[in-house]
Amino acid sequence: MASDYSSNHVNPKVLKCKYAIRGEILTHAQVLALCDHPLILDSSETESLFSADSVERAIQILDQIPGRATGLRDKIASGIEARDGFPADPNDIFLTDGASSAVNSIDLQVIHIALTEVTERNSEMLTISVPSSSIQVHMMMQLLIGSENDGILCPIPQYPLYSASITLHHGTHNPLIYAFFWCSISYYLDEETGWALEISELENQLKTARSRGVNVRALVVINPGNPTGRVLAEANQREIVEFCRKEGLVLLADEVYQENVYAPDKQFHSFKNISRSMGFGEKDISSVSFHSASKGYYGECGKRGGYMEFTGFRPEIREQIYKVASVNLCSNISGQILASLIMSPPKVGDESYKSFSAEKEAILSSLARRAKILEDAFNSLEGVTCYKAEGALYSFPRINLPGKAIKAAEEAKTAPDAFYARHLLNATGIVVVPGSGFGQRPGTWHFRCTILPQEDKILAIVSRLTQFHKQFMDEFRG
Repeated sequence: MASDYSSNHVNPKVLKCKYAIRGEILTHAQVLALCDHPLILDSSETESLFSADSVERAIQILDQIPGRATGLRDKIASGIEARDGFPADPNDIFLTDGASSAVNSIDLQVIHIALTEVTERNSEMLTISVPSSSIQVHMMMQLLIGSENDGILCPIPQYPLYSASITLHHGTHNPLIYAFFWCSISYYLDEETGWALEISELENQLKTARSRGVNVRALVVINPGNPTGRVLAEANQREIVEFCRKEGLVLLADEVYQENVYAPDKQFHSFKNISRSMGFGEKDISSVSFHSASKGYYGECGKRGGYMEFTGFRPEIREQIYKVASVNLCSNISGQILASLIMSPPKVGDESYKSFSAEKEAILSSLARRAKILEDAFNSLEGVTCYKAEGALYSFPRINLPGKAIKAAEEAKTAPDAFYARHLLNATGIVVVPGSGFGQRPGTWHFRCTILPQEDKILAIVSRLTQFHKQFMDEFRG
C-alpha cells in the first residue's frame, strides 16, 4: 500500500473525534446495506444474511431511485475511468455538497494524515484535484492546516476561497512578498507569458518559506485558471507533478472548469491522469480528486453537488477519512444525482445523445465566441491589455490607471482597481471584480470579468464599457 505510516501520524483531533450517529452499527443496518449495495439482492447468500422483510423493503425503496443505487458512486467512478484512462474504485468516492466544501470541510484533518505521509516518504506525492466551491475547500483546509506554522503555496492571482480558508483555519499568512490578508505563501503566475506557472517561481518561494520556518504542506494549482482563464500545457503539468513529488508537497488541483477549454491547441488533462501516466501508482501516490456540479458549461449553481476521490490510502486511514466526512452529514440527494450525471453524460447510441451533444457544443462554442469578443474589446481600450481566455469562464485584463485616479482611490481609502470597478458599476450597471480581490503583483491593477453575458447582448455591454472607459480616462487624465 502507498501509506506505510501508522495512526501515530494521524492528526490527534481526528483520532479523538467520535461520531456515533454514523459508523459500524449503521453500516451494518440491513435495509440500508441492501440499498447501498443492491447487487447483494442477487446473491445466493441473501436469504441467509437478510430477513425477508428487509429484502422486500429494500426492493421497494430501490424501485423509487433511478439507477437502483443510493450513492451513485459507481457512475462517478466510471466517468473518472473514461476521463483518465485509469481505474477508479467507487469506494474511493466521497460525495459532498459541492467542491468547495470538500476542499475546506472534510474537516481538514483528513489530509493532515496524507500530508504527514507524503512528508515522511518525500518520494511520493498526494494529488488533490479541487474545484472552487466552498464545502470541499473547507474540508481540505481542516485536514492540511494544523497550526499557524503550516503553509500552502497559493497562486497569485487566485480564486480567493483558498487563501481565505487558510486564514480561517489558522495557517501561515503570507510572510513573504506581499501582505494579502488571505494568502499563505504566494507564488506569482507570469502575466507576461499569458499567466504561465513557472517552476523556478515555485522553487524560489518554497525555499524562502522554509528558510523562515514555515512548514510548507501543499501546492494549489487551478486548471483551467480562475481568474486568468489559462489552461496548463501537459508538459507543464508533468513539471508540477515532479516538483511536488521531489519536494513532498500535496498537489491541490482545482479542476472544476475541466470541460471549458476554448483554445484549439490546448486540452484538459487531470492531474490524476498526468501522475498515473508518469508511472506513479497506488503504491507510491496518494490522491484526492475534487469536482463540482455547479460550474463548467452546465453551470448548475443552484444545486450543490460534488465529489472527492481518495486513492492510495491504508484501511486505517480510510476509516479516519470516513469518520471525518461523516461529521459533515450527508450531501443532498439532488446534488449527488447531478454529480453522477456530469460524470456519466449520454453516450453514443443513447436516445438523448444527439441533442445533448448539440447543446453542449452550442454552449461551449458560444462561450468561446464571447471570450474572443471581450478579449478584443479590452485590448482596444486605452491602457488595457488582456490575454486570451483559453478556458474557464473569465477574462482578467490589466488596466494602467492614471495617477490622478490612483490618488483619488487612496483618498477614498480603496484599491485603485476597486475604485475603477465601482465607477463602472455606478455608470453602466456592469459588475466586474477588482483584481485586488484575487491578488496581483504590487503596482499592477486588474479586474475579472465573466464571459457569461448572453451572446446577443454582449456587444451592447461592450459598447457601454467602451464609452465609460473613455470618459473615466478623460476625467482622471493628467
